[in-house]
Amino acid sequence: MSVGAVHVIILNWRSAQMSLRSAEAAVIAMEGIEGVISLIDNDSGDGSFEEMSREAADRGWTAGGRLRVLQSGHNGGFGAGNNAALRVPTDRPCDLVLIVNSDAFLEPDTIARMRAHMLAHPAIGLLGCRVVGEHGNHHTTHFRFPTAASELEDAARTGPISRLLARHVVTMSMPLVAAPVDWAAGAALMIRRDVLDAIGGFDEAYFLYFEETDLCLRAAKAGWPTHYLPDARVMHIGSVSTGMREWTLPPDYWFASREHYFRKNHGRAYAVAAVLAHLAGLTVRRLRAIRREDQTMPKGQARALIRHALAPSRPRQIFRPGDRP
Repeated sequence: MSVGAVHVIILNWRSAQMSLRSAEAAVIAMEGIEGVISLIDNDSGDGSFEEMSREAADRGWTAGGRLRVLQSGHNGGFGAGNNAALRVPTDRPCDLVLIVNSDAFLEPDTIARMRAHMLAHPAIGLLGCRVVGEHGNHHTTHFRFPTAASELEDAARTGPISRLLARHVVTMSMPLVAAPVDWAAGAALMIRRDVLDAIGGFDEAYFLYFEETDLCLRAAKAGWPTHYLPDARVMHIGSVSTGMREWTLPPDYWFASREHYFRKNHGRAYAVAAVLAHLAGLTVRRLRAIRREDQTMPKGQARALIRHALAPSRPRQIFRPGDRP
């Protein structure tokens, strides 16, 4: 394995031109760094794979194996798509993996900064970086692990409860210098290959959302903490593939992923407690809404939480270390 070599993975879902733009930024950021870029289509079925293959070759990216365009063959979600890229052997064995969203664009020095930090701090298992929007606005991507207490606080959204449960609030203040966090969002997340070999890759029972939270938690339990590096930046548009900006209620797979996270990592009883805490928070919020004519109350959220709490357990389908070529 090449020390400091980086395997960049960009997962596409029906956004070929956006993914190519992300790949172009990655090609620039990888200049002078050993490694490979995998641009993988998650079975889009819209000609994305052919379009990306053609344009990547025309731009000279595939020459010498610097970038490869892959096809997952099955849309099992975000984790499954990245696992599919990890399973394909590379000409250059890499000890660092960088997961990049297809609507995220690395700055020219982002990979170099993240790589240098990981090499200087071998005890770190995962590393997030600063994520900004198209106009430079800061995106919160540094978090604490969700708990039943955080479910109450997030649903209630009222000052007294938030102050009482301040140490359980999932969203953390942005560290001004490199510092540990519980988990970092996967817009641009660097992972040590040793971590993936030790704990496995993404749990494919998550279709979308909570998969990086789960990965960081498993790594932390195995002694591999996650850090956040504000000096390395990526510009993230967000919601291109998921359509999150238009959500009035999260899709069914979001609730399924949330329920799976709590059951898997804390047990069925705790998952029920998390649902009850969330419902209690929604009740507080509803009372405030009646008094203040708050129009932001989510409709259908309580029913979705209860429905998934009553559902049978989802099977675990994880990337096993033995699957690695």
